[in-house]
Amino acid sequence: MEMSFRWYGEYDPVTLEQIQQIPGMTGIVSVVYDIPAGEVWPLERIERLKQTIENQGLKLNVIESVPVHEEIKMGAASQDKWIENYKETLRNLSRAGIRTVCYNFMPVFDWTRSELDAVLPDGSNSLKYDEETVQYIDPLSGELMLPGWDLSYQIEDLRKIMDTYQFISEQQLMDNLIYFLEQVVPVAEEEDVLLAIHPDDPPWPIFGLPRVVTNKENVEYMLHRVDSPNNGITFCTGSYGADPENDLPGIIESAKGRIYFVHARNVKWTGPRSFQETSHSIKDGSLDLTAVLQKLHDVGFSGPIRPDHGRMIWGETGRPGYGLYDRALGAAYLNGIIDTLEEKSGE
Repeated sequence: MEMSFRWYGEYDPVTLEQIQQIPGMTGIVSVVYDIPAGEVWPLERIERLKQTIENQGLKLNVIESVPVHEEIKMGAASQDKWIENYKETLRNLSRAGIRTVCYNFMPVFDWTRSELDAVLPDGSNSLKYDEETVQYIDPLSGELMLPGWDLSYQIEDLRKIMDTYQFISEQQLMDNLIYFLEQVVPVAEEEDVLLAIHPDDPPWPIFGLPRVVTNKENVEYMLHRVDSPNNGITFCTGSYGADPENDLPGIIESAKGRIYFVHARNVKWTGPRSFQETSHSIKDGSLDLTAVLQKLHDVGFSGPIRPDHGRMIWGETGRPGYGLYDRALGAAYLNGIIDTLEEKSGE
């Protein structure tokens, strides 16, 4: 497996020099920032990002994410224009030598949490999702902005979009995803690009919006409907694992051969549809990452994996969930498990 690290570019307080010093680190997961969703990514911007990373002796092995325009998700009359732009971005990524693209199909809001710095028993801070708290959040009030939210919308524009989604069922949203994939996957095949959809985070509806990448049944349906080796998934332990009903090794088995990227993080279930992120250790969280990595190894996964959201420890401040220290510890923890699995199998 290719141990990788998320880097937010030149404005990230975590530097490439620091990332390079994490044992076993080879890959960088990043994105071309400041290009509006739906617009074509210029080849020269992609190549500039790639060169910056390679100059530090690392490899840009995953683009996360190429945003899907909201009108594609809604199946609007204008969706084909945005899909054509998406195709051209895939072509430019291929020209730059990028082979793995992570994306999501979450309506309006990306990953959502109710608290940014909830205290854990060890005194560190982490991201938390509490269903009861979220029930009282009005995203249209403009008073609260949470990580993962697209802040480019004005309140009235956001209101119109959310009103439109009230008439879009989960099946319609899935149909819109399938239509999108039917259009872009042939280009991915031509360009040798692997598309890896990220699950909804959390894996259930929020704010009355439908969500459709939440469980094994969704994954099987999507992979079967667009049955191409270039149509695959990002397996995120924390997203799927937030729902205790999700059998993580079972999802891996269903998607074997079509998993192209892995996010590894742990969460502690704190109540119905509620959880807090923890260290990667199985002693701290509710997820058995050793069993997950064993299953990934058994099905032959050898692609990029990154330590996902971490705690804020040792007084570190910065982007919630994306401090250096705990993610570096997470990478070391994951590498230890992976090294043991490979040694046992004689690799």
